[in-house]
Amino acid sequence: MPGKRRPRAAAPVAAEDELLLLQRQALAEEEAAKTKREMLTRFLNDKLAKEKHSSTLNLHKLHAQWRAVLRDTKDKELRQDMEILSQTFERVMDCKDSVIESLATDLEEAEEQHAQALRSHLHNVDRLLQLQRCRLTCLEEVYDAQLEALKMEFEAERYNEGEGQQWHPLAVL
Repeated sequence: MPGKRRPRAAAPVAAEDELLLLQRQALAEEEAAKTKREMLTRFLNDKLAKEKHSSTLNLHKLHAQWRAVLRDTKDKELRQDMEILSQTFERVMDCKDSVIESLATDLEEAEEQHAQALRSHLHNVDRLLQLQRCRLTCLEEVYDAQLEALKMEFEAERYNEGEGQQWHPLAVL
């Protein structure tokens, strides 16, 4: 039986060894799984970081392109607005130029009318002066005639009163 004992004694040792072996294998598998998980976690974290970096970069590119599109659109709008404002300005300037030309024409006509009125007034003043000179000449002639008549009348009276006496201005006093 001693041969049997050995196998019996070997059996528990083998079972323990097998259990230890199984535990070691389980530990090794667990370590391998843990290492695999850590590698997978690192890989996924690296991939996530790269994806975030690519996402940020692409987002910046997208924003830059969107801004370029918006700038182009705004540029077109502003150019259209500028063209419209330019045309409006030209119309307003044309309108104001025509008003200025009209006012210049009106001013020339008014100056011409003023000059005509001034010439007419000066002509009328000249005629009035001529008429006044004629009246003055007529009045002077009438005055001279009346003066002569009075002198003659006075001489006639003096001759009649003094009959032969000569009249002296101090003799009346």
